[in-house]
Amino acid sequence: MRGALVSSIEQTLPTLLQLSRELGAEHRHLAILGEGNTSAKLNHETFLVKASGSSLGTLTESDVVECRFAPLLELMKRPDASDAEIDDVLNGSRVQSDAKRPSVEALFHAWLLSLPGIAFVGHTHPEAVNAILCSPRAEEFAARRLFPDQIVCCGESSVLTPYCDPGLKLAQSIAVESERFIAQRGAPPRVILLKSHGIITLGATVQAVQAAMFMTVKAAHIFLGAAALGGPVYLADADIARIAGRSDEHYRQRALKL
Repeated sequence: MRGALVSSIEQTLPTLLQLSRELGAEHRHLAILGEGNTSAKLNHETFLVKASGSSLGTLTESDVVECRFAPLLELMKRPDASDAEIDDVLNGSRVQSDAKRPSVEALFHAWLLSLPGIAFVGHTHPEAVNAILCSPRAEEFAARRLFPDQIVCCGESSVLTPYCDPGLKLAQSIAVESERFIAQRGAPPRVILLKSHGIITLGATVQAVQAAMFMTVKAAHIFLGAAALGGPVYLADADIARIAGRSDEHYRQRALKL
């Protein structure tokens, strides 16, 4: 059993490091210093997540922690817990007791990776996206779409959460809003926007995580430019549904591993 797990780590860890460095690359302006985090599912019992205080752009093997799902998902059920209790659970979730401390946001990573079909998660704080999420127009940016490729890479709409204290409260809010989205759409979101905080993208592949992240940032720049010119002008619901249902767009999604 452990041999199979080691093989999975050897296959998954390089992919997670590559994703992390792409999201943390300085020229992308998605995260600086210790901002943001990434994760990858290993199996139904454990996952890999960025260690607290490490940098996405320079992430190394020693900056990645293997954690157990069970204690973190159990903590998610608690209506309240002290900071000390949360720290104890985070540290206790580590497979290796001498590993670095996992990010406090390992809680929402654990929950999202437990969703069907989700194997990778990325979280960053892009300047353009946060300009909108720190404004009164965050809801319309999450709900509406501006151009076809935004639909292809990010879905027909995004989840939006209110500002919450990072850690347990934020993870619980993400779960509530994502479950509402799943009930309405029948599938997990590709993009989760956090008011006054940042963005999460998720999917079965690193390509899906990157595409949703980069396309949301592009959409944010377009939104900001259009707002300065009296807009934005959104696609009609019928046009959004048409793009989302086109067979050629589905083919393109498969080709791009989205």
